[in-house]
Amino acid sequence: MPEDNTAPRPTPQSPQEAAAEAARAPAAPAVPATHRTGTQPVVQSVRQPAVRKKPPPGGQVPTVNIRPLAVPATMRKRHWKLLASFLGLVVIPLTLVILYLSIYAEDQYASTTGFTVRQDEGGGASELLGGLSAIVGGSSGGADSEILYEFIQSQEMVNIVQDRLDVRGHYAQNWPNDWVFAIWPDATAEDMKWYWQRIVRISLDSSSGLMEVRVLAYDPQLAQDIAKEIVRESQDRINSLNAQARDDAMSYAISDLNLAVDRLKQAREDLTRFRTRTQIVDPAADIQGRMGVMNNLQQQLAESLIEYDLLLETTKSSDPRIVQALRRTQVIRERISSERDTFSSDDTANGGVGEDYPSLIAEFESLSVDREFAEQTYGAALAALDLARNNAQRQSMYLATYIQPTLAQTSEYPSRWGLVAMAAFFLLLSWAIMALIFYSLRDRN
Repeated sequence: MPEDNTAPRPTPQSPQEAAAEAARAPAAPAVPATHRTGTQPVVQSVRQPAVRKKPPPGGQVPTVNIRPLAVPATMRKRHWKLLASFLGLVVIPLTLVILYLSIYAEDQYASTTGFTVRQDEGGGASELLGGLSAIVGGSSGGADSEILYEFIQSQEMVNIVQDRLDVRGHYAQNWPNDWVFAIWPDATAEDMKWYWQRIVRISLDSSSGLMEVRVLAYDPQLAQDIAKEIVRESQDRINSLNAQARDDAMSYAISDLNLAVDRLKQAREDLTRFRTRTQIVDPAADIQGRMGVMNNLQQQLAESLIEYDLLLETTKSSDPRIVQALRRTQVIRERISSERDTFSSDDTANGGVGEDYPSLIAEFESLSVDREFAEQTYGAALAALDLARNNAQRQSMYLATYIQPTLAQTSEYPSRWGLVAMAAFFLLLSWAIMALIFYSLRDRN
């Protein structure tokens, strides 16, 4: 009997029995399989070991769908636009700046000088006169340095240097190749004043009055010549201010002295008219004399009263000496009363001047005070004039140059690397700000 090699056929199972068997069997880990779809590898999801659960009443096992892993990022349209804007707003302008500074920008040489305004600090007579130097002249060095600072940047300084050195022709020789750092040939005086701020750089320390000037030119010798002209004109301007201050101080001192002399003359004339009118040289001495007369009369009155009392005790009332003593006492009392009246009023009938005596004393004291004040003012004005004359004989302000104008050997300007770094910073900052504004507006819309 031939052997039956055919495998027995499995008995068909119902769906409920198949699900139960699958739940009882251990789940084998799924092996990840990859296949290529075009050129991009696709990784299929890895199935995790199933957790044995009781089958639901319906007999179906729930499945969990896992999303595929993220694919590598690719350039999109907005990325290309951002890159194009970076190239157009940062890279290309920066490249143009580098090319201009390397090819067209001409070398410039710097000449540096430093100076300050000093004052003569010699004391002597001014200290003895109690600080009259502060009244008759002298200004602070800081204020003079600020005046000089404004003068160097003024139109007047530009015109003076232009007339002597032809600054316009020198700085216009590279036009229009170096149009950033050069000036156009037909520049006006106002244009030259604007350009002067670029080629002449001034730094001033307000606390110490130190001033440093740096001049830029295409030729080192011309830069030094311009610096020398600035120093020379500054010295001349300080001398002019010094001479003007001396002249003003002298004129003011002379004017004050003339006023003091007129005031002193007027005070003395008023006092002389008072003495002529009242016939009193010194009311103080006059009143002392009158007080002496009053004291003498008081003493005589006391002696007369004593004599009268003695006569009453030793003689009869009909004695002629008693009558004479009584008469003498009465006359002395009348004289005392008359003298007292002269202290309050002076009668022309009695030999006076017809004016109130206390008023005369007050008037005399007022005139005396005016004369003393006029004398003191005259003395101060005379001392101020002497001091102003002494100051006029020497130079109280002068320009002290602590750095002579230098002659450059190598060009330091324009500072190409510094300008490139500055341009890169501002271009990058502008591009970043505009990009942020654009994307914020797009996201809002």
